[in-house]
Amino acid sequence: MKIAVIACYYGKLPWYFKYFLYSCSYNLTIDFFIITDERTYDIQHPKNVHFIYKELNQINALASKKLGFPVAIKRGYKFCDFKPAYGFLFPEIIEGCDFWGYGDIDVVYGNIRNFISNELMKVYDLISIRPDWAPGCFLLFKNCKKMNTLFMQSKDYKKVFSNGRHYCFDETNFQHDAFTEGKKYYEIPSKIESMMHVIRRLEEKDYIYPYFEFFIIEGRPGKLKWEKGTLIYKNEFEAILYHLIKLKEVYHPKRSPKKIPEKFYISPTRIYS
Repeated sequence: MKIAVIACYYGKLPWYFKYFLYSCSYNLTIDFFIITDERTYDIQHPKNVHFIYKELNQINALASKKLGFPVAIKRGYKFCDFKPAYGFLFPEIIEGCDFWGYGDIDVVYGNIRNFISNELMKVYDLISIRPDWAPGCFLLFKNCKKMNTLFMQSKDYKKVFSNGRHYCFDETNFQHDAFTEGKKYYEIPSKIESMMHVIRRLEEKDYIYPYFEFFIIEGRPGKLKWEKGTLIYKNEFEAILYHLIKLKEVYHPKRSPKKIPEKFYISPTRIYS
């Protein structure tokens, strides 16, 4: 089954982007699409990574036209709120795919297909690599009208998209801890109905069939080894990806290596070979 993963990144590409690209090169059965305003995207990259150049005003115009109301994307981080709408906004990208997903570039992928099997995709409508809430760094949707417009099931999606404020709509509206604690969606107060509220509500009504599992490594645990496309924790547990969201707060190399090695390690404070 065919998968496409979409990421939007605006601004200068960061040091860890080469690690992202290199890990994509070991997932050749998946196509990655980077929508960006950075013209240095012509750097050498794997054949399964595709760059699409669009200015921010072009994205705003496209989204406003497709959604039928003015949207407000004033800076790159606002794209987090729009992630669940990528399948609706960019149908030409996901055409012919069985599943599409959104992702971030501050990740190092392991072997994605070791976790996302055809059998899994045949059964479920949505696949989350966290067990407690839908992460913005990687989430998969079945490519069908119901799932491509799932974001419209939120009573607040128009408010979210037309306001420049970041609502963490793709995840929980900042209510991550409450979902992790196992609280019901209707027990969690929220200023807007986030995608996680929507997913749990519609799962309860048997409208969608989501899958939640623990496939991800986050934080700064250390003891991570990446070797030829496989990501291993403590020489024992395989992971689908490592999310650098915390590591990049403390690790600030001036540049990434000219060539990423076939094996490297990730400690709580750095990446080294």
